[in-house]
Amino acid sequence: MTATTTPVSRSITKSVLSREQSEGVGARVRRSIGRPELRNHDPFLMLDEFSVDKNGGFPDHPHRGFETVTYMIEGQFQHEDFAGHKGTIGPGDLQWMTAGRGIVHSEMPVKSQTRAHGLQLWINLPKEHKMCEPQYQELLDGQIPRATPQDGVVVKVIAGESHGVKSQVYTRTPTMYLDFKMDKNKTVTQIIPSTYTGFLYMLKGTTFIGDKEFEGKAHHTLTLSEDGATTVKIQTKDEDAHFVFIAGEPLKEPIVQHGPFVMNSSEEIYDTFVDYQNNKNGFERARNWRSTIA
Repeated sequence: MTATTTPVSRSITKSVLSREQSEGVGARVRRSIGRPELRNHDPFLMLDEFSVDKNGGFPDHPHRGFETVTYMIEGQFQHEDFAGHKGTIGPGDLQWMTAGRGIVHSEMPVKSQTRAHGLQLWINLPKEHKMCEPQYQELLDGQIPRATPQDGVVVKVIAGESHGVKSQVYTRTPTMYLDFKMDKNKTVTQIIPSTYTGFLYMLKGTTFIGDKEFEGKAHHTLTLSEDGATTVKIQTKDEDAHFVFIAGEPLKEPIVQHGPFVMNSSEEIYDTFVDYQNNKNGFERARNWRSTIA
């Protein structure tokens, strides 16, 4: 007879509270990745949990060199860019925007509602994709597949794979993005590629992660160990939990960020400012453009 062994789970190496701060116009965000204590988590640049009332928002602003992933939890958000792309996403909907060589856009809540609440993740692009053409992938809540590994555990597979269910989202930087809702007194194991870095961001409730049952509380970012283990054990005890599980292949490239521009060198950042100010190399349509929703 051979004894079966339970795979060793990755552990939590750091827990960082996301304190609320102002951003944009009249918007409040809890910054996860991107705080001084957790500046980057390669390939991830930033994760914000945002709450915006009808008078706030993120008016016209540019991006280059990375992707923004907006996932709505409550309310509706409008989006408009300088190429004429315009739309609205509501609860559970997803917009995966590849800024590539250049986008100027506006993100504003629908004025008829009380507030818009969601997550925005910034994913770095590898050097060969930083100047690609902009692209959108948009999915309504009902188009995002779910995995149900057991009763009381539902996983929305926004990107990557969970329990045999795969997302249709194409990721230039290999990424998994999972939304977990777990009832109390449940245990689930999530597979993660051995080379991926990752983290959990707690939206609600409490979880216990890894073999040592590290306690994760609401509004905390919990970074996973980088030890090559391919499983993460997650438990709930006396309360339900809602969190996102985000992981990806680190790029291991230089990161030079200046506000909404993320490149590999200071020279490329300088060139980006020149391009933006002179409406060229991807910013041609920015000349005299103003959004109608801001």
